[in-house]
Amino acid sequence: MNISIFGLGYVGCVSTGCLAQNGHRVIGVDVIDFKVDLVNNGRPTIIEKDIDKILYEQWKNGRISATKDYVQAVMYTEVSMICVKTPSTNNGHLDLSYVYNTSKQIGEGLRKKDGYHVIVIRSTVLPGTNQKVGEIVEKISGKRRNTNFAIVSNPEFLREGSAVEDYNNPAITLLASDNLEAIQIMKDVYKDINAPIEETEIEVAEIIKFVNNSFHALKISFANEVGNICKKMNIDSHKVMSLFCKDTSLNISPYYFKSGFAYGGSCLPKDLKSLVTLSHDLYLNSAILEAIVMSNENQKKIALDMIVSKGKKKIGILGLSFKKGTDDLRFSPTVEITENLLGKGYSILIYDSKVSLSRLTGTNRKYVDKHIPHLSKLISDDLGFVISNSDLLVISHNEDKFRHLEDNYPDKIFIDLVRTSNKQSNDNYEGICW
Repeated sequence: MNISIFGLGYVGCVSTGCLAQNGHRVIGVDVIDFKVDLVNNGRPTIIEKDIDKILYEQWKNGRISATKDYVQAVMYTEVSMICVKTPSTNNGHLDLSYVYNTSKQIGEGLRKKDGYHVIVIRSTVLPGTNQKVGEIVEKISGKRRNTNFAIVSNPEFLREGSAVEDYNNPAITLLASDNLEAIQIMKDVYKDINAPIEETEIEVAEIIKFVNNSFHALKISFANEVGNICKKMNIDSHKVMSLFCKDTSLNISPYYFKSGFAYGGSCLPKDLKSLVTLSHDLYLNSAILEAIVMSNENQKKIALDMIVSKGKKKIGILGLSFKKGTDDLRFSPTVEITENLLGKGYSILIYDSKVSLSRLTGTNRKYVDKHIPHLSKLISDDLGFVISNSDLLVISHNEDKFRHLEDNYPDKIFIDLVRTSNKQSNDNYEGICW
């Protein structure tokens, strides 16, 4: 099938490569020249495991191209997937302007197209967005919904760092539409995906991502609070949570139930904030959801206080992005701590194998330029150099190369936010929750 992907960020880039790998012909659409040029040369727009090889192979096979010409992209495809960003506004609402602008672009393309077209919303959107997109497309194109085009809500469940694996082996593939023909077309698109296809109501599909990510955020903060209590009582919180997670009868995933550092990234904070704001808009009091944010902020403060309490001024940060395996610095709690330390006059050096200023693009680059414009002076690709020139090292990524550093450098102090070691805190090593 011929498919156009609108937005070549994380979701769009991974979808482009994986759909092409499944035999589809894919046209990527983006407003940023640099991203279009990368894809047109068989290169990914993101740092993500395996996507570089997949994209290059499918580009060589002639299944992938990219363009800024959204009208032609619609005209030459049967399915258009909306994969653009949906950031938070300053007041916590979800900014759907990119989705609506993309809807207008697709409408312009449909105005010149005679055939039937399926529009798929992959971006994380609030309930009611599917209906609004349909109204926009009808107005711009002059075509009728469910006659000339249909809309399918198909939320993505990709995690940065394992997005290709998540794409190919999701727990479920979720489809929602008021058009059975469109559902069948999407079943054909995903026929090679190893997952059951679930059909549901449009509004259910639109809100599920917020519920999922809010619960993931809740799990992280809950485990951290348990960890803080356990540490005060000299109890190993990981043993506590390990026993807790053995009860899987209520479908509790152990993945996030690990005491440690704060959550971050472009999804959990945004989606939790959006759900809280939606609750306020409905005049509801959602105390637990609001408390998650406060607990997460407290976890950052605990980490910062631990660092400051050691009395060392030369600090090394091992891992800057919000999690290992990605270069995404947006809403990284480690970035926030780094900013705080810099503001207090600390000398900072940073090592992160995935973060390269020359590769940062789009929203990620804008975030760096706004929050840590001096990053180039702080970051080094030499781990040994960062360790040698620091008195205290903060480990925020659970990578093999960071394991047992406290044994190899007994004259340094290590603060572990992710538990790279099974040992308890001692003279030169302290875990945030153990």
